Amino acid sequence: MSKELVIVFVKNIKLGKVKTRLAKTIGDLGAFEVYKELVEITEKATAKVEADKRIYFSDVIIDEKWKGFDKYVQEGSDLGIRMKNAFTKGFEDGYERIVLIGSDLPDINASHIKNGLKALETSQTVFGPAVDGGYYLIGLSKIHDCVFDNKPWSQSNLLQITVQELKSKNINYSILETLNDIDTFEDLIASEFYKSNLQLQEKIKQLND
Repeated sequence: MSKELVIVFVKNIKLGKVKTRLAKTIGDLGAFEVYKELVEITEKATAKVEADKRIYFSDVIIDEKWKGFDKYVQEGSDLGIRMKNAFTKGFEDGYERIVLIGSDLPDINASHIKNGLKALETSQTVFGPAVDGGYYLIGLSKIHDCVFDNKPWSQSNLLQITVQELKSKNINYSILETLNDIDTFEDLIASEFYKSNLQLQEKIKQLND
């Protein structure tokens, strides 16, 4: 068993249930196609990381995907509780450095994940900031409840408030490279992921003609 664990949170890819803010502009089918590709990018990035891996689905376990991952379902009434439960289980199972990522990052690669694990050798916490003020990666070397409790999930001040609380409790942290996740149509069309993906552009155009 490795001392390092990578956790991926993924939504089950269901029509009308993924990328709902994006769907307001390009429709449920368009959002479904975008999220499917983002999940594939995440799967490729994690495949190149040598650590134990767990995938937490939003609803039900899909066995035929994510080879080499232990599979679970997220538990909890909000994102903070769901993440805390996943981290807690990881530490109870003996892991010493754990990072968790989402699955809507067009630019994520193995280096971002490896850098997160590496940072935990000297820092108690690590964050990969998202352009929208949240974070795409969180890593811990032990549980800190304050990271998860009573936080403004999906708000632009999430990381700022989290870091302020860590400072007040003298919990040290590292910050990785900032990446942009895809939540809105503006995020999508600004991304190299979309600009360079003519097949996806054509699919979305056909769906919205």
